[in-house]
Amino acid sequence: MTTAPRPIPWIRRRGHAGLLVAALVLVATLWLLGAVLALLPEPIGNNAAQFAAGARMTLWLTLAAGTIGLMLGTLAALGRSSERAGPRAVAGAYLWIIRGTPLLVQILFFYFALPVLVPGWNLPDFAAAVVALAINVGAYNAEAIRAGLIAVPHSQRDAARALGMRPLQVQAHVVFPQAIRVALPPLANNVVALLKDSSLAFAIGVVELTNVGNRVQAATFQPLPTLAATACIYLLLTTWLTQAAGALEEHWDAPGRQSGHG
Repeated sequence: MTTAPRPIPWIRRRGHAGLLVAALVLVATLWLLGAVLALLPEPIGNNAAQFAAGARMTLWLTLAAGTIGLMLGTLAALGRSSERAGPRAVAGAYLWIIRGTPLLVQILFFYFALPVLVPGWNLPDFAAAVVALAINVGAYNAEAIRAGLIAVPHSQRDAARALGMRPLQVQAHVVFPQAIRVALPPLANNVVALLKDSSLAFAIGVVELTNVGNRVQAATFQPLPTLAATACIYLLLTTWLTQAAGALEEHWDAPGRQSGHG
């Protein structure tokens, strides 16, 4: 009779290493991007600093909106899963409105229309873009997180309550650690989509990557190399995000894989 193999500690270390490598790659990419682009012929080389700044702005939009959107998605998922009719109705209305209207219209609404409805509420272009992007991605995150919550058996909640755990402790220590593993792949896809959707912020004047590419091609009358360079930078950023998401997923899965060895 063979004994069960012992847990493999390197799995957790590999998850940590993947996150560290992803962070280092991002720092190196942002640091070297301008220098690498400067080596290219016109119109890219002489506008390398603008492209690098646009890429950083795109990344800031993604990280800021993604962080807020994760919190909004969690609240909406809890609302949809609530036993009370009020939170379910509010969360349902939020998802219905946001998922049923175009993101570009939402961005324009928060920048142009909201100050009309709320006098004195004048958001800068960056803040308006972050708010609109966060509210939009939060609606899609909500369904992913809700699917993760549903995947956790109710028997585990009942067992945790029987052990004397409070509702908040049950959510924090029993439900969410398991739900996040189910929700992480679609959440990662939402973040990658968010990075690409952030290009719509150019409509309100945010000088992100697409805005920079459009300005350069309009000034130089060379759309092919300019837009090709813009697309390549987006591809570089989305590839980094995908790899970082993979490392994060591996990190979160590590305890589950270890416990599976018994």
